[in-house]
Amino acid sequence: MKKPKRGLFREVTSHMKTSRRSFLQTVASCGVAAAIGDVSAAAENPNSEPRVRRFPYVQIDVFASRRLEGNPLAVFTDARGLSDSEMQAIARETNLQETTFILPRDPAVEREHGVKVRIFVPEEEIPFAGHPTLGTAMVLRNRLNAGHGSVSPVNPALEEISLDLKVGRIPVAFHKESNGNIFGEMRQVDPVFGQIHDRATVAALAGLKPNDICDEWPIQTVSTGLPFAIVPIRRLSTLQSLQPDLKMIRLYFEKDPVLTDFYYVTRDTGNMEVGLRSRAIYPNGEDPTTGSAAGCTAAWMVRYRSAKPGERVHIQQGVEIKRPSQIFVRAEEQGDRIVNVRVGGNAMEVMEGTFHL
Repeated sequence: MKKPKRGLFREVTSHMKTSRRSFLQTVASCGVAAAIGDVSAAAENPNSEPRVRRFPYVQIDVFASRRLEGNPLAVFTDARGLSDSEMQAIARETNLQETTFILPRDPAVEREHGVKVRIFVPEEEIPFAGHPTLGTAMVLRNRLNAGHGSVSPVNPALEEISLDLKVGRIPVAFHKESNGNIFGEMRQVDPVFGQIHDRATVAALAGLKPNDICDEWPIQTVSTGLPFAIVPIRRLSTLQSLQPDLKMIRLYFEKDPVLTDFYYVTRDTGNMEVGLRSRAIYPNGEDPTTGSAAGCTAAWMVRYRSAKPGERVHIQQGVEIKRPSQIFVRAEEQGDRIVNVRVGGNAMEVMEGTFHL
């Protein structure tokens, strides 16, 4: 994902040597806290003065099947004992697009509501973001399969983990691909379609000519948890050379109830296997992947017949900043509503360690 938000849009290591069966039985009885490991969030280092608290974390590259691509995410696997201000300070310390904090709870609560997760950007907490959702679920799923970490709301047959985020319960389903990689797919909340924007106005803000923006589809704000205005650009070369006026864009969206941003897409990809190329450019930098915006785009495509209901579309983002990300989206139609917005991809762990506070 990317940048700070100001609220919701319409409310929206020790390895256990055991069999998978006995491990799942253990998980069912003890939930996240035991499954993540017995590294207490408030554990002390007896040889240190003053007291040191240790918090395990994993860094994972999301929406990528190769390491050092996609969007990096730091996941704290047991954040119990951390205050809100400490989580925020850690997010500033990691200085990544987002940092997530898993808060283990009673297994019965987790089965009903999902695993509680909080998402922070360096400036503030946000209610939802795509790559933190997929990345956090993948970290939990990896520990299940490795036999030294799990969560209770896992269906072994479907391999589904649900996260309890501020926008609600978000399920993430997994399957193994033919190449052996694990593919995860989240189901985002149903979309809310908002303002349609004037093409000439948006062109001026983006540093474009009106004819650079397609007139076949509207420039419209959509939210599946966070709002984005989808801007369809005619040519890949235009997308690659974008120089939006970020200050004026901030002023343009200033009165929105939630800070909105443009998400630029084009069907001119130069690759038959890629349905869309995209970019997300913000005052604090360019986003390698914006999974929340990709979900909005999936809903927008189906609504305006740029994609068929249920059709999977490959979106490629981050190429211009040398962090190529591969996002796969689809959405369905139910009467006049767009539903079942799904965003998926791979994720690769690259680092594991412990924060000392």
